[in-house]
Amino acid sequence: MIGIEEIRPEALPAFWDAHIRYLVDDGIISGEEDIAYFSGEEYRGILLAHMKREHDTHHIVYFRENGTRIGAASYCIYEAENGKCFILDFWVFPAFRGNGTGHRCFEALLCYTKADGASYYVLNSEKEASVRFWKSHGFKENGTDEYDMPVFIRTETIGKE
Repeated sequence: MIGIEEIRPEALPAFWDAHIRYLVDDGIISGEEDIAYFSGEEYRGILLAHMKREHDTHHIVYFRENGTRIGAASYCIYEAENGKCFILDFWVFPAFRGNGTGHRCFEALLCYTKADGASYYVLNSEKEASVRFWKSHGFKENGTDEYDMPVFIRTETIGKE
């Protein structure tokens, strides 16, 4: 069974190392400018500030199985947007990929976020394999964002777990 471990702000330094490796190794970002931004105080400071706010708190979590961290995600549930859960990051560590691990992690995230008020899900994705993964979980294309990145939405959550 997959468990969820909340990452507290004081534990973020160790998380950032895994996060930048994920962004680079999975081809989410490339180039020195992108790496500098996602490694820098501006980006990390924004997320930290959002983790500390009272409403619409940003969450960063690890997925755990049998006591081992196997992946991570970050998301925010927006109360003013009827429980929209925006998933900023979601990944399974390379050593644990395959055999449906990502699907089990997402199911755990669904249960965890629904208990915290999530009613629908939104994310950006453009890598072909990632798009297939999200579509297999009921996400549908929903235009693009201000950076021209594809947006996906999952509005029907009952019976999809």
